[in-house]
Amino acid sequence: DGEEHPLKAGQAIDIPRGSAHRVKNPGQEALSFIEVQTGDYFGEDDIERLEDDYGRTE
Repeated sequence: DGEEHPLKAGQAIDIPRGSAHRVKNPGQEALSFIEVQTGDYFGEDDIERLEDDYGRTE
């Protein structure tokens, strides 16, 4: 949706299937997050990288 959704420690967000999304940490403390997938398929070959700071886009 092009919007930012700032979260605090302990908060969660649901990202609908097919939605472009990105995680960033604007703070100074280390960021840890847990990704939970649901459904029947848990492979990573369905990831479409639109932008990547680590050179993983094709």
